[in-house]
Amino acid sequence: MLAAANIREHWRSFLAAFLAVAVGVGLITVTLLLYDSGRPRTQPRVAAAGVLVVSDQAPDRSGALEDRVPWSESEARDLVGRLSGIPGVEATVIDRNFYAQAFRNDEPVADEAATEAGHGWSSTRLAPYALTSGRAPQSGNEVAVGSDLGVSTGSSLPVGLADGVHTYTVSGTTEGHGFYFTDAEAARRDTGVTTIGLVTAKGSSVKPVADRAGGIVGGSGSALTGDARGVVEPGYLTHKRFLGDQLISALAIMALFTTIFVVAATLTLATTQRRREIGLLRTIGAGPRQIRRMVLGESVIVGLLGSVTGGLAGILGAPVMLAALRRLDVTPPGSKVIVSAWPLTAATMIGTGVAVLGAWAASRSAARVAPIEALLDAQTEQRPMSRGRWIAGSAAFGLGVVLAVVTATGAADRRLNLAIATSMCLIVAAALLAPVVIGPVVQLVTAPLARRSSGAVPMLVRAELLNSTRRAASTAAPVIAAVGFAVLISGLVATMRVAYPAETTRQLAGQVLIDPGNAPGLSDAVVHDHPVGRAALPTRLFVTGPGGGNAVIDGVGSRDPRWSRPGEAVLDTTMARFLRVRAGSTVTVGFADGLSSELRVASVLPPDEARGSFVLSRDTVREHDPTALTDNIFMPADHAPAHLGAGARLQNAEQFALKQYNTDAKLTDSLAMMVTAVAVGYSGLAVANSMAMAVYGRRTDFAVMKSAGGTRRQLLRFAVSETGLLVIIGSVLGLLATLPPLAGVASGLGAETATRVTIHLSGGTLTWAVLGSLVMATAASAFVTWNVLRPRTR
Repeated sequence: MLAAANIREHWRSFLAAFLAVAVGVGLITVTLLLYDSGRPRTQPRVAAAGVLVVSDQAPDRSGALEDRVPWSESEARDLVGRLSGIPGVEATVIDRNFYAQAFRNDEPVADEAATEAGHGWSSTRLAPYALTSGRAPQSGNEVAVGSDLGVSTGSSLPVGLADGVHTYTVSGTTEGHGFYFTDAEAARRDTGVTTIGLVTAKGSSVKPVADRAGGIVGGSGSALTGDARGVVEPGYLTHKRFLGDQLISALAIMALFTTIFVVAATLTLATTQRRREIGLLRTIGAGPRQIRRMVLGESVIVGLLGSVTGGLAGILGAPVMLAALRRLDVTPPGSKVIVSAWPLTAATMIGTGVAVLGAWAASRSAARVAPIEALLDAQTEQRPMSRGRWIAGSAAFGLGVVLAVVTATGAADRRLNLAIATSMCLIVAAALLAPVVIGPVVQLVTAPLARRSSGAVPMLVRAELLNSTRRAASTAAPVIAAVGFAVLISGLVATMRVAYPAETTRQLAGQVLIDPGNAPGLSDAVVHDHPVGRAALPTRLFVTGPGGGNAVIDGVGSRDPRWSRPGEAVLDTTMARFLRVRAGSTVTVGFADGLSSELRVASVLPPDEARGSFVLSRDTVREHDPTALTDNIFMPADHAPAHLGAGARLQNAEQFALKQYNTDAKLTDSLAMMVTAVAVGYSGLAVANSMAMAVYGRRTDFAVMKSAGGTRRQLLRFAVSETGLLVIIGSVLGLLATLPPLAGVASGLGAETATRVTIHLSGGTLTWAVLGSLVMATAASAFVTWNVLRPRTR
């Protein structure tokens, strides 16, 4: 009851915390809704298969589940025979997927699904896809294609495959996208089997069929039904979902951290402004425990109200965010927002918990207010830095320094996460230790102005900030977060944009390469036409991991005479250590066709990215993986060919480096801009709220100044000047908090790329982050001050 009454009485003091929780929960709701909506859904191409029987996944060297362990052709045929005998199964179809791409005028037609666009005709039953014209393919030189390709039945169509470009006769067109060959042709081009579709008879129950199918495959696979079938999807959709999840995760982490940060600062400021009131409660008998319960109760109410408001806003904002992700091409086609209960419930619980967590420090401070403070006219801070604040700030700073060192020396795949964690620690440290910095900075900045100016504004700004450094630190805290996040994200992108292309250019100095252009890779025909140079043929290999189970690793087929020896493999030291083998040992390797073979380890060499960690004969790879494609052919510049195969392009090292990085950098820039805009916008709103709350809390001070002869213009100048100085101080602290993690990233990149890498900051991002915070804060301060000072009609 007391907490609710206090909120009604001091609603302006809690408005900033309410809005901070509402905006934070709104962002969290958006991310949770998009994450829930973005889960894999059953693909239209297999929608008619009530049960999908899939092989088990194998973990990679880091332990993450990756590729499915294929069944061999004989194992798949045996499974098909046994699965076909299940009552209620109408058809059992092996689903094959391999590279197929249309060519026009010797150029590949752009198709992001090309890597897995080739199928056998029987796979059309899994959709089902009906013919829109013509008939099914009946010979090895015929193909049915999706009607979206725009070709007519009976026409000749060049189709790029792993072994080269072949001309097929279009026997018919279908409703779905793809290239559908005879089952025999498809089996020749995709020899390993990972998916078998079961089409159930009309009226049959799917569950008994799935149970029987699961018993038949045993420990080598599983039977999927319902939405679980969504894991069977093309690789490019999985990649898009991964990119979208990365952005959503970044937004969620940023929203959670900023919400805790801002709510703690605003509630601390609100508690500081009510010290006399709390002192009065202590005078009439309220104990420290009751004061803590009151403050925490207020935070629960504010958190619940803000969470409900933020949840409703998140439902409205999710389609807008999905549209932005769709423009960035990081969502699967046909994605839509699905509103379910658990994201809203989780967001509400997070919002309320964050409010309580943010109020915990404020409640401890409020419990220490002495009864005598009820008799003080001036709310002078007795101690800007409490012992707990010193300890917490020093601990956060120390942890940030340690993480900055770890960022510079840690593994490349952990560097970004470490940089973000380092920045968070240092931002917290900057906010907690800000009262130590604000005093000297204010004295340094205002001393010359106070001497040269005949007005009272510099003197008032100086006196107010020196007298209330803790309040000033709470007001500047959102600015520290806004500028810190903006500088960190833009700085990471700018630094990596310089480092990675420089590394690739250095590694490929004096070389040219043949690039596949719009195709996902080069065919064997192109490789054969250019016998000079390094033409690695990547594949996935299945080995026995350290724990005894299957593990998947990257293999490289080489035509270099030093490594290309049938029955042998060359490993680097890290791979040999992982497999626990040495030169002269034998290792059993499973291939993409489901067959296994023993290879002799010819030698173990130091790591070399250009060579690969597990190198074997190119012919061996092609024998077992007919779908593999060569990424590029690297050769000395003086061996550059005069003529290229269909779709291939010649590039120098610098062109390749820029193209390789710009493909990801364009997306990274867009994602970074989105995260930065949200961070600055959210923190800017918190800055405006904090300024407004601070001005409303000083209405008595303004009344005294006005009665002493201060004009409205002078008081407006005073409020705006104080706000502007705090924004500048917060911006500098936010900038300084991000320099150590950026230095760590630059140092790590320099060691990784063997090039000199320095910190690169985005001046434009820094400028608009500071100006945005300054404009929002000063506008809010000026508006609220003017509203407080305007004459009231009796």
